[in-house]
Amino acid sequence: MLFVNALRGFTFCAFAGLLLIASASAQTYMLQPAPSRVDNPLKGLVPYSRPHEDRFPHSMEFMYLALSDLMIQEHQFDWKPLETLLDDISSRGKQAVIRIYMEYPGKSKGIPEYLVRDGLTVHEYVNENTAPLPPAKIITPDYEDPRLRKAIQNFIAAFGKKYDGDARLGYITAGLLGTWGEWHTYPRNDLWASKTTQEVVLDAYEKAFQQTPVLLRYPAGPDHGYQANNASRPFGYHDDSFAWATLDTGKPQDNWYYMPALIAAGESARNKWQTQPIGGEIRPEVWGKVFDEPTQWVPGTQDFHECVTQTHATWLMDTGMFREVPSPERRRRAEDEVRRMGYDFYVRQANFEPSGSAFKMTLELVNQGVAPFYMNWPTEVAMVQDGKIVHQSVAENLSMKGRLPGQHTLVENVDTNELRGKHTVLIRVANPLANGKSLGFANANQDTTQAGWLTLGEVELN
Repeated sequence: MLFVNALRGFTFCAFAGLLLIASASAQTYMLQPAPSRVDNPLKGLVPYSRPHEDRFPHSMEFMYLALSDLMIQEHQFDWKPLETLLDDISSRGKQAVIRIYMEYPGKSKGIPEYLVRDGLTVHEYVNENTAPLPPAKIITPDYEDPRLRKAIQNFIAAFGKKYDGDARLGYITAGLLGTWGEWHTYPRNDLWASKTTQEVVLDAYEKAFQQTPVLLRYPAGPDHGYQANNASRPFGYHDDSFAWATLDTGKPQDNWYYMPALIAAGESARNKWQTQPIGGEIRPEVWGKVFDEPTQWVPGTQDFHECVTQTHATWLMDTGMFREVPSPERRRRAEDEVRRMGYDFYVRQANFEPSGSAFKMTLELVNQGVAPFYMNWPTEVAMVQDGKIVHQSVAENLSMKGRLPGQHTLVENVDTNELRGKHTVLIRVANPLANGKSLGFANANQDTTQAGWLTLGEVELN
């Protein structure tokens, strides 16, 4: 009886994916949940460029580029290799993750040729730290040469000027230094770049890139022995031995693993995920296999679910899920894990309070993932009547950027420019890539009225 009395004066109406609770002055819709898209933008598993499209859903592709292919002289650059790559990846509606390198086992190019002609010292040797691949010859430059430092500064400045905020780019891993651009020359630590050289790179990236996220290989605080302090800089991290050397084992020899290194780097590094993305690569030994039953794991495998929980990872390179068609069980586990990586937005409730041709919209949003959405993509509101969008506008207060895991209340006043009558209300987070998919919500009414849009309910405008 108390429940009935409390709701007296309200009208109830249920239809697909929505439950309407209406009063004389407002309409409130309870929205039904549903699994989100596995290929939501800027998150999930990332294959190398041009993967088999029928293997596993994805929104990004990864590729390396040699600095020597892009930098011809101190102030002369050839962007064609990068343009070709970005255009190719974006033609499939995907965004790119890239890394530019100078040294790579088994490859003879990388260091700009003009620097070598001008006398830059280089060291050729066989790198044996290449497992699971066989040892291979590598060429490491003298990272302390002022000419090389200047070249790096010039390149990053030009790179940022041309590509910062480019919709075709999802993330940049800093690269440039070390084997595979991974910021180490192990086991030849004597050839590794000094902190001064590292700071040249960090300063240049910080100045050149304000929009496109840049990720670093290793967390480092002010007391790190061989990595420059990066904990308070505006960069994310990428763990390239994910689910293998991620979790703390408690062993002193494993203190370079991602989580011990992150903890040692201090509070700013530990909280980095709240404002900067965390990515990386699943270790090659366990590509794809991390999504099998634990009894089938390769010895040394760390629990993928726990690794994602502790690192707050948004994206991870993986070849195993794209090399062959995964079994139904492996695919199902992978899809479940990918959905919780990064963001996973569910709109639980939508409330509309009309006033003439305008209305106040209040959304109860739940981020079910482990990290926020990092990009400032516009959230748009659309009004639909007779199956057609008759009004569309950007709702600044409904931005998804920075919404941490948990519940959020979002409020926006929508002016519909003198619309009258009953309209269906939709929202979407628009992808700036022309043919890229918009962000998909974990709601049953995603894409039901218009592709790419979430249906929130109906509002009566007087």
